[in-house]
Amino acid sequence: MGFYLESSQSASKSAKPKISSKQIGELGEQFVAHWLSLQGWQILFHQYHCRWGEIDLVTVSSWLHSGEMKAQAPTHNNILSFVEVKTRSRGNWDADGLLAITPTKQGKLIQSAQLFLSQFPQFAELPCRFDVALVRCEPWGNAELNVESLYNFPPGIEIKQPITIPGYQLTLQQYLESAFGS
Repeated sequence: MGFYLESSQSASKSAKPKISSKQIGELGEQFVAHWLSLQGWQILFHQYHCRWGEIDLVTVSSWLHSGEMKAQAPTHNNILSFVEVKTRSRGNWDADGLLAITPTKQGKLIQSAQLFLSQFPQFAELPCRFDVALVRCEPWGNAELNVESLYNFPPGIEIKQPITIPGYQLTLQQYLESAFGS
């Protein structure tokens, strides 16, 4: 994961570098993946790409203990979740990202999920759902940006409770299970 620092030509010499919008999105995805892991979910894919687009996270209720997708067959008690993560700052225009999940976006996510299931048929019999995670990310404090420590999240994360990492404050605003249908 190569991070580069973005700087503004109009910024003063005292302005601190910041990470790009794409990297903020990745930070939000990693934050949600960490929270889901704490909730007992296994992250199968981060940024699953296909011709229809990208699914931010593909998760399953924990049944894989060896870390390999073909280690054992899932049971029907497991749930497969396709998670869309939206990371926004305060004062955003789209209800913390919720309004960005338009019917067109939902259709692309559904098509991507169908392609995922055709590529990984061992998950095809599981009940599936589409979840949405809304994350707020704000610059925080005077700490120097330390890209290496961006993903060092604390062990306990609660919805609507901000956590602070060097240079940023993250809050999982909402986690919407079954946010839209298939």
